[in-house]
Amino acid sequence: MQLFTFWRSLATLRVRIALNLKGIKTENHVVDLLAGHQARPEFKAVNPQMVVPALVLDDGQVLFQSMAILEYLDEVQPQPALLPTDAVGRARVRALAQIAVADGHPLVTPRVRHYLEHDLHISEPARQQWSRHWMGGALAAMEGHIAKDKATGLYCHGDQITLADVCLASQVIGFGFFGGTMEALPTVARIHARCMEHSAFANAHPLKQPDAPKP
Repeated sequence: MQLFTFWRSLATLRVRIALNLKGIKTENHVVDLLAGHQARPEFKAVNPQMVVPALVLDDGQVLFQSMAILEYLDEVQPQPALLPTDAVGRARVRALAQIAVADGHPLVTPRVRHYLEHDLHISEPARQQWSRHWMGGALAAMEGHIAKDKATGLYCHGDQITLADVCLASQVIGFGFFGGTMEALPTVARIHARCMEHSAFANAHPLKQPDAPKP
């Protein structure tokens, strides 16, 4: 399999975590989103939406959108399972994941920040504030759910890692990129810290990727 990736992409971060959890190796191709390489014809032929991640299977089939890729990986490599066995549990995990993936993250992607900067002429401090607002709002919603629900355990749902934890971790890391802090999110902070103790999460961190800026 081939993974089209970029070090700072939170969507690709989610996929890297899942690949690590499943023990699946990929051939990686960097698409520099900040340099606009996603608009190159050779990548647009892979993913017409011009975003990462894209996962190319051995037969040439292209998978796109991180949540679809995560569920595909869970179906073809069932262990360790990233979804609970019961229908209500699966719905809860998917809902928690979607708070990050559908409500918070889409508002801070490179194409949104590019539009704010170049079309609306929003200043860098204001763009940072925008990103903290939406990322933090999603995390606050997750906190509200997991802090009060008896289904929460060591992780977002019970004592095993699920898709919700993968998405929570990506959201927290992204929030930090925009200067967000965790004082008001104790349950999120606790679960994130536990996730980052796991090598699958730690090794997937954006700053550990080969294409990340060097200190």
